[in-house]
Formats: sequence, C-alpha cells, structure tokens
Amino acid sequence: MTFARVLVVVAAMAAPALAQNDWKLVWSDEFNGPARSAPDPAKWTYDLGASGWGNRELENYTNSRDNSYMDGAGNLVIEAQKTDTGYTSARLKTQGLCSFTYGKIEARIKIPFGQGIWPAFWMLGDNSKARGWPAIGEIDVMENIGKEPSTVHGTVHGPGYSGGNGIGKPHALPAGTRFADDFHVYSVEWNPGSIEFFVDGNSYHKLLSTGIPAGTTWAYDHPFFLIMNVAVGGQWPGNPDATTQFPQRMLVDYVRVYQREGAGGGK
Repeated sequence: MTFARVLVVVAAMAAPALAQNDWKLVWSDEFNGPARSAPDPAKWTYDLGASGWGNRELENYTNSRDNSYMDGAGNLVIEAQKTDTGYTSARLKTQGLCSFTYGKIEARIKIPFGQGIWPAFWMLGDNSKARGWPAIGEIDVMENIGKEPSTVHGTVHGPGYSGGNGIGKPHALPAGTRFADDFHVYSVEWNPGSIEFFVDGNSYHKLLSTGIPAGTTWAYDHPFFLIMNVAVGGQWPGNPDATTQFPQRMLVDYVRVYQREGAGGGK
C-alpha cells in the first residue's frame, strides 16, 4: 500500500470520530446569579400545583424562592420541603421559551436522596399536532428514585410504549456509592432515528427507531422542551417514610444544548 493510500484510509477512519465530536453550543444556563435570586425568567418557567401529575405525587409545585433559587456559587437549587400542610418543591421548564429538535442535551447535577424522593432531568415533545401524552413523546435523560441510591434510569415514552412499558435501561455505580454524593453529568445524544444515553460521558443505552415495538410510532422528530424537577412520592418511588430527611436539594451546575451544523434547531 502506498503512503498516499495510507493517508486516505486513515482520514476515512478518523472522519466519523471527528464528526461525532462536532457539537456547537446553541443554548445554556450556567446558573451564576446572586444567592437566593430566581432562575432566569427568559429561560425558565414553572409547572404549578398539587395535582399528582399523573403519578400520585404528593408535592405542591411552586415558583417560590423557598423551592428554587441560585445558591450564589454557580448552582441552581431545586428544594423539596416538608411543611405543616404537606410537601412543596419546584418543576422548571423551558416550554414556551425555547425548544429543540435533536442535539446533545446535558446537565451537571448533584441529586438529592431518600425514600420517596424523585429527581429528574427530562424532555417533553412540544408538538401541537399530537393528542397529548404519550403521543407528544418523552425523553427522560435522568431519573432516580431514592430507594435506589446507586442507580439512575434513562427512558423514552411514546404511543404504545409508555408508563411502565417505557423503553429504558438503568445505569449503576459501584456498590456502596450514591449518585447523591457528587455531581455527575447526565446527557443524551439525540439524532434522527436514535437516542443515546450517557452518564459522565459513558454510554449505557442506545435506542434506534427500528427498536421500538412493532406497530408503534417513533415520536422524536419534532421540538422538545426541557424540564427539571424534584418530585415527592408517587407510584414508582413510593412515599417518604421516617427515614426521609427534609429539606432535600438538587443542585444543577449547568444545562447545555449542543447541535451539529444543519442537524436541527431551537426556537
């Protein structure tokens, strides 16, 4: 093989690897506001109320600084509290402000802990043509339930594979290590026909459009908005018990969205 041909072969082998890293930052929040200040209202709004949210959750979501605020050290805090009348927390979202089609979506988060505590970083389809959930699609970048301190889950929900039939996988730390003990980076790489889940840059689950149940619909080729919340109680985690400590805080160092040139867009 000639030297010139060697160069061509090497370049051909390297090209896909380079393309995989060709991400451009298109949106972010670094949460660098003053202590006790509100999240940026140009980027985040709130779900409010104590409706159970389809999961028999116990918390009342508020927009109060008691439940969401900057800590002054570069983090957003979402705080779940136990009050005389029940539980309060916060659920922040970019709905109506910004949504994205495809990209690398990631957040660096230190999650809370405890029985009945349910932190999540996730996305819902911003699709007015669909008839509600699960037709709009849901991508759960990270979920944890307090009774599984060493495990997080990455899951998608769509028409025909939602709720307990969502398609996902867990990712576990070594025994005796809790996700709540440190910050970790949770991300998805979302492309036409595929969604891949990562923790700290390590892939643990990749779903292809060809891998969903026969006769169901791939619901991920339209804009999605971002959501962060800490739920209390619910069908999956169960309710808090005597071992659960309050308040519980989720710290978010940043949320970032990257896209490849011409691969999609935000709005």
